[in-house]
Amino acid sequence: MIERYSRPKMRDIWEPKKKFETWLQIEIAACEALTEMGKIPKEDLKIIKEKAAFDIEGIDKIEAVTKHDVIAFLTNVAEYVGPSSRFIHMGLTSSDILDTSLALLLKEASEILIADIDKLLEVLKRRALEFKDTITIGRSHGIHAEPITFGHKLAIWFDEMRRNRKRMVDAKEIISCGKLSGVVGTFANIDPQLEEKVMDKLGLMPAPASTQVVQRDRHAQFFTTLAIGASSIEKFAVEIRHLQRTELLEAMEYFAPGQKGSSAMPHKRNPILTENLTGLARLVRANSLAALENIPLWHERDISHSSVERIIAPDSTILLDFMLGRITGVIDKLLVFPERMMENLESTGGLIYSQRLLLKLIDTGISREGAYEIVQGLAKRAWEGEGKFIELVRKDDKIKGCMNAKDIDDIFDPGYYVRHTGFIFDRVFS
Repeated sequence: MIERYSRPKMRDIWEPKKKFETWLQIEIAACEALTEMGKIPKEDLKIIKEKAAFDIEGIDKIEAVTKHDVIAFLTNVAEYVGPSSRFIHMGLTSSDILDTSLALLLKEASEILIADIDKLLEVLKRRALEFKDTITIGRSHGIHAEPITFGHKLAIWFDEMRRNRKRMVDAKEIISCGKLSGVVGTFANIDPQLEEKVMDKLGLMPAPASTQVVQRDRHAQFFTTLAIGASSIEKFAVEIRHLQRTELLEAMEYFAPGQKGSSAMPHKRNPILTENLTGLARLVRANSLAALENIPLWHERDISHSSVERIIAPDSTILLDFMLGRITGVIDKLLVFPERMMENLESTGGLIYSQRLLLKLIDTGISREGAYEIVQGLAKRAWEGEGKFIELVRKDDKIKGCMNAKDIDDIFDPGYYVRHTGFIFDRVFS
């Protein structure tokens, strides 16, 4: 079982205080760069850095009049700084601050999400190795197919989350892009060196070309990456929910002492954690669609994207952070029942070995069409209740005519199907 760990709080990134701190960080970085370029006297920079501050209540009062959040912020900061505040925001536009700030916040959120994924990968690997040789039935269309191991299932999830990690790293890189290029991105009132200096100070890359905003394909990539990650989590959750069904009961969520499953039925143990994850994934996917619709703005920009991002940025990052923590806990404490897996595997009386029987008959010289007809006919009789498939095979004259008893018994060995599990694990975990 994994130890509880203290994760940075995703919600703290999206508090108003953090937002304004980031705005002030950008404005001061711009003043520092302008001083280095000889545009601001050093004495004024010293005053700005010593006195620059804000109070949220004051900003809110000013915004109630101005109806403009950045102007309200700058006015409030100027009250603390005094005359030297004339150099703050010099030549800049609101989107220079808003978009660069959003880049910093999404970059920080990305780092939390990558750390979350690392924790999940750690748990998936440990449990995959734990159940590497635990044979269970593989299903297609919800119907028994052929044997696999439960560890194989978890190894597939590990491999998928590793791809999600790479996508998250790529999304962090693409979103770590700011701009200080003015009202339509032409640097008309700003020296391009200012943007390069400030982005270097902030650990961001400058947008090679921008309008009044950083182009929203970057943000769409970020939010669709979150949606893919949420969908992978839902995939794991749905599988666990299926395995917990009474008719299967091959695995189930941990049921804590004192936990209750139903107000009416005391026997119930419901997969509530994974059901919750299924619902949350829908929200993250829906938000990614909103991010895609933010790409086509009018001309050099409108602000239709702004209202959307004020919702989807905190919501999607907080949701995925929560989802990653929850699925990590679910898989870490997942109850697994190998005996039940074997009972289910054997419940069809050997029907799952039909392909191997088909291939063995072909090996004896029977045509594929002929072998298929033999095997399907026996399977049909088994489905209709005439007997177990394995017994029908043993009694069939055509099969006995080309195979001995040992050959037939070998066909019904589940170990044959999982003999390459080690090879698969080496490819996944090496």
